[in-house]
Amino acid sequence: MGCILCGIAGYRVNREVAPNALNYMMGEIVHRGPDDYKVYNCPGYAVGTRRLSIVDIEHGFQPFFNRDKTVVVNINGEIYNYSKLRSLMEEKGAVFRSNCDGEIIGHLYDIYGEELFGLLEGMFSISLWDKNNQKLILARDIPGEKPLYYSKLGQSEVVFASELKSLTKFPGLDLSLNRRAVWDLPTFLWIPEPDTIYQNIRALEPGKLLICDASGISIRSYIPICDFGVFGHLSWSDKKAYVRDIVTQAVESRLLGDVPIGCFLSGGLDSSIVAAIASNKISDLKSFSVGFDDIIDPYHGFTDETEYAEHAASAIGTIHQSVYITSDSCRDDFEKFCYHCDQPFAVSSGFGVMAVARAASEVGVKVLLGGDGADECFGGYSWYQYLDNKRYSPVPPPDDSNAISFQNFGVPLEERLEAIYSYPPEKQAWAWHYYASETEKAALFSEDISAFGRSSVEMFNSFKKKGQGNPVDFVNHDRNFYLPNEMLTKLDRMTMAFSVEGRSPFVASGVMNIAEQLIYSEMIQQGVNKKLLRDAFVSILPDEVICRPKHGFNVPIDHWLKGDWSDMFDHTFSEVSALARNNFISKDASRIARTMLADPFRLNGHTLFCFMVLNHWLERNPWN
Repeated sequence: MGCILCGIAGYRVNREVAPNALNYMMGEIVHRGPDDYKVYNCPGYAVGTRRLSIVDIEHGFQPFFNRDKTVVVNINGEIYNYSKLRSLMEEKGAVFRSNCDGEIIGHLYDIYGEELFGLLEGMFSISLWDKNNQKLILARDIPGEKPLYYSKLGQSEVVFASELKSLTKFPGLDLSLNRRAVWDLPTFLWIPEPDTIYQNIRALEPGKLLICDASGISIRSYIPICDFGVFGHLSWSDKKAYVRDIVTQAVESRLLGDVPIGCFLSGGLDSSIVAAIASNKISDLKSFSVGFDDIIDPYHGFTDETEYAEHAASAIGTIHQSVYITSDSCRDDFEKFCYHCDQPFAVSSGFGVMAVARAASEVGVKVLLGGDGADECFGGYSWYQYLDNKRYSPVPPPDDSNAISFQNFGVPLEERLEAIYSYPPEKQAWAWHYYASETEKAALFSEDISAFGRSSVEMFNSFKKKGQGNPVDFVNHDRNFYLPNEMLTKLDRMTMAFSVEGRSPFVASGVMNIAEQLIYSEMIQQGVNKKLLRDAFVSILPDEVICRPKHGFNVPIDHWLKGDWSDMFDHTFSEVSALARNNFISKDASRIARTMLADPFRLNGHTLFCFMVLNHWLERNPWN
């Protein structure tokens, strides 16, 4: 089977385009595919791919075609159920020219049309050109593992690419800044899709199709077609066995490759499960963990997890490497971090992922498996145990200027909980998981930015229809919002920075199907998170892994901004910064930012790091 992991870029237009436009676009995503470069052109359509060779290294060159070459397919990603689908197509008379997974798509289109995408189990962004109907179809996988961006050029014209920086090379593209997205950034640390930093560039959302033909451009969801059954009727013992089986299948399906494969290993439950399953199939499996400065994080305690990871690696039997990063090494990587994040993205734990990807690349590992998605699927975040809000009677919510969230670690837990329980459910969703409040942003941003901002809490308006909010609703929202926008984005961008492919078994369709059926008590029992997942794998993991509380992959950003990064912090809010020169921040932003950083009751480091990242992006990227 051919695994085609790459970057794609292309356009459908009804006019002349500069002859080197596609080459310039492809030049911005070399890191996504350093092993091969192919361009396809026909009247009105052009597409290019950069290949990262993982399987069937001698073959797999794109594009792929159907039998009569009237369908042209380019894919970034991998189809894990390729073998099953190929057999199905061969039974229907399809003839294949290679052993590559991407070739299946054109043949599926001949029979199933646009419904084919619901048959695919994998991570992908796909472009499909139907010559006969002069129709372009763009598709993105349901979890959102692989990125795809587009900009409408006219009623039936569109340009697309795996990264924003590639799109900006298309001549004459409108690069007006999306100031509403800028407003959202300090709340989430990222820009919620489908918005991007550019007003006229959009992200194709997970599980969506973009269809562009002579009638115009439309976007719709596609329906996954799977044969997973009902989970709820099973006994606890059968549920454990079912979870163990489905997760094992998910991990094993992601071990395909003719290159060395490795995994993240923090010593926590999720990565240890993945490593333990993978090591049964790969005797020389390499694993990597990250160690930070030996300081105390107010949230998780000591930030360094390498001792736990090394114990887990010894028990599981992986060839382990601890990768140490410091404030100095991350400062050195700040430019690279911002470049590969592609747009303002202030999730500082990405430094750790990037360090692992670099170390993996240096020893020849091209694939890294991680535990991303397990927390959202099985109930792993620390605040999930407090989601059953019946313990307090609602009281009038405090004024937003004193809004309390779970980030107020200087406030006693019971006081934080009482405040959060008093909020309506949409504000609770913000308070459990996110960062800057609306009042804090209004104090830091100028009126020019504030005028474009609507409350970021509106991202949780779906809770307004659900009364007080069912605990499972908060978990489901994280799975559909936080997981693709933060966790999967971070994994993709930071691994691809070193031409390493990150894979997430816990977002496999079978695992997600289980997650959608779980009730709260199956996730959280007596304060123990991920109860069902723990019980499912208790027999194959050491007790210290099973019993270890959730820790998290965190960088001590507050500590760094007060110390070794203080000059970068000062520059961000100075009069000479891009933020100040372009009137993005208030006249008093520097004083307010310093006060926030020194606040003993609340961790504001990530909020302020957003402004550092935004300032850097404004200084280094085209916009108007």
